[in-house]
Amino acid sequence: MLKIILLSCVFFVGNAWAESLEQTKVKAERGDSVAQFDMGYAYSFGEGVLQDYKLAPMWWNIAATDGDEDASKNHEIVAKQMSSEDVSKAQDMAREWVKNHE
Repeated sequence: MLKIILLSCVFFVGNAWAESLEQTKVKAERGDSVAQFDMGYAYSFGEGVLQDYKLAPMWWNIAATDGDEDASKNHEIVAKQMSSEDVSKAQDMAREWVKNHE
């Protein structure tokens, strides 16, 4: 009985996290810089999404253009660990995203 309850809790928490992440993505796409920062975090650490070292700095770059200093710092830290080609790709992705969401 206890195992069933624990599995139910894990399933509920997993679903709640997925719904929360989806809501965060919607907010990020609407221009919420906090949500954009959170999307960068999610992609950087693979929290609820596949880890993606191009999407993480892309979201932080977008948040940074909205004045989020922490996003700018995170972007700089991650960029130091990326190839110049990957940094350029992430910046291009951020520019394209901003262009499509103006």
